[in-house]
Amino acid sequence: MSARAPGHERRARAPGLDADAPGPGGAEAPDWQARVPVELEANAYDILIGPGLLAGAGATLAERFPGRRYAVVTDTTVAEHHLETLSASLNDAGLGYSTIVVTPGEGSKSFSVFESVVDGVLSARLERGDLLVALGGGVIGDLTGFVAGVVRRGMGFVQMPTTLLSQVDSSVGGKTGINTRHGKNLVGVFHQPALVIADTATLDTLDPRDFRAGYAEVAKYGLIDDADFFTWLETNWRDVLAGGPARVEAIAHSCRAKARVVKIDEKETGPRALLNLGHTFGHALESVTHYDAERLVHGEGVSIGMTLAHEFSVRMNLCSPDDLARMRAHLIDVGLPTRLDQIPGDLGTADDLMAAILQDKKVKRGRLTFILTRGLGQSFIADDVPPEAVRTFLADKLAGHAGV
Repeated sequence: MSARAPGHERRARAPGLDADAPGPGGAEAPDWQARVPVELEANAYDILIGPGLLAGAGATLAERFPGRRYAVVTDTTVAEHHLETLSASLNDAGLGYSTIVVTPGEGSKSFSVFESVVDGVLSARLERGDLLVALGGGVIGDLTGFVAGVVRRGMGFVQMPTTLLSQVDSSVGGKTGINTRHGKNLVGVFHQPALVIADTATLDTLDPRDFRAGYAEVAKYGLIDDADFFTWLETNWRDVLAGGPARVEAIAHSCRAKARVVKIDEKETGPRALLNLGHTFGHALESVTHYDAERLVHGEGVSIGMTLAHEFSVRMNLCSPDDLARMRAHLIDVGLPTRLDQIPGDLGTADDLMAAILQDKKVKRGRLTFILTRGLGQSFIADDVPPEAVRTFLADKLAGHAGV
């Protein structure tokens, strides 16, 4: 089915998306580009979305941050595809910069790599008023943002996300950090970027598996509190995967949804926790698979985690099995995993998964907090979920029982 919505001959329009959102400089955005403001009192910034933005990034930075120098942090895979374009843009704008390249993958969110990036920034003699640039996916964004948050007691940084997951989620909202042997993202700071430049053309270089993994975070926004958006995705997902206006619309709608939540709860003391739908289960699965991307990548963990959250909600008589079946069918259509037996290798025991869950940042004084649901678009924060109920549920899932 076409992605074009009635009354919009040139653009697919996700529900609630402002067709007249202004572009950079206040001009009306062209059909292929959107600007989403993140309206924070002291840390407001823009998210610029559209194809070809990396080629003009130097001019954008020179206009918005005159007189600054930069350190571009990226990984070898992203550098191969996109560093030349960004470097040419920075050179054309006459900007001074250095480049720090790390190894791709979740393993770079470590103390050792963090130290090497800090050393690179200091060796480049960047001052506190200069900026770091995170060119890459969520790993690079989290790592670079953490470095920016602590070097010289806080530097500015710009997110240039190159994966779907990072464009719709991790580049927005200021969560930064690294992993430890105890779990994911347990060391970090809230540190908002000064700007997000999401060049949607970079997504064309992604492996299809990685693109689909990022789509899980797009579907999440519909499942949290926007059933109309989920319905729109059910109709338009093929066009989102194929590229073009529907892709830009889905990204912009997702960013706008996250920006609204971040505005009212910047440091996740309340409703922002809803954005973690599927993540408590997903992070535990990443932990027991030792962050091995051959077995499981983050978005796949979120897809399975969201399914588990809906299954557990059904078991707790909160959610209809029909809603579970519908959300699972959509994720399967897109090509995402929804079952534990789709993860290669041994996942350990229910106690192993519970140990990972108990290290989650959403645990408060030993009490479990989950994002559960009463139906599509009706997620809520459930405090004090009985640990034994979760352990039994996981034991059943590991044993191959449907649990519903």
